[in-house]
Amino acid sequence: MTKATYTEQPVGSHGFVRLVDSMGDDAAICQAARVSYGEGTKSVNEDRGLIRYLMRHYHTTPFEMVEFKFHLKMPIFVARQWIRHRTASINEYSGRYSIMKDEFHFPELRHQSQLNKQGSGEDLDPDVARAWMADLDQHYSGTSDLYNAMIRSGVSKEQSRIVLPLATYTEFYWKIDLHNLLHFLRLRMDSHAQKEIRDFTQPIADVVQELCPWAWEAFEDYRLNAVQLSAMEWERIVAFVHGMAEEYSRSTYDILPADMTGKMTERELREFEEKFK
Repeated sequence: MTKATYTEQPVGSHGFVRLVDSMGDDAAICQAARVSYGEGTKSVNEDRGLIRYLMRHYHTTPFEMVEFKFHLKMPIFVARQWIRHRTASINEYSGRYSIMKDEFHFPELRHQSQLNKQGSGEDLDPDVARAWMADLDQHYSGTSDLYNAMIRSGVSKEQSRIVLPLATYTEFYWKIDLHNLLHFLRLRMDSHAQKEIRDFTQPIADVVQELCPWAWEAFEDYRLNAVQLSAMEWERIVAFVHGMAEEYSRSTYDILPADMTGKMTERELREFEEKFK
């Protein structure tokens, strides 16, 4: 594992992502799947094929044998989205015990999306955005002054913090297994997820890809970049592919581009053809 893996990766105005610790890798996934002792590996190709099979057929428990512990610092409004995923152990900075720092997030302001009621769209006009950012800076300064004045006057920390905006930064330790982490990334790396949370997912994805390259490859192929089809959509595709295969007298998977068939194992190609029978 390289030192770069543990390097604090800056995100946003004051945020960061840092890997604190990890347990397991691709070999641990294979070891658990084979229920064996020792390193649990055979050859690299066999391990890769096994991991792809596990991912493809939703055998999730072997992926739970790998764990990551991150130190994360982000705005409160992002953290509240983050911890909605109730599949990790979390310990957060306490505003009841400690003084909240004068650190606030300054976003790139965007229009409300016309298609997605809970999302945003294009960036605001730069002149309009600058005007709002000036007001935002003034607002942050005012709430910070009020918070610190309340603290100095003797008001408890747990009550003084109520004046602080959701843009205030918080930080926490986050421990999660690989199966649940990949599910989290599939949702929060999606283009429909809020940009501010997507900014934090890429450094985490880089860590997973470095430590578990075969698992990450399978995740990209079968979850992140895959497309789910309805029964009706699938029927139309089957009819179309059968028509092509009959017209050219070729097997189903021979229709695939060469670069795709080269990446798939023999078992994957066989399973692919069986889907159309």
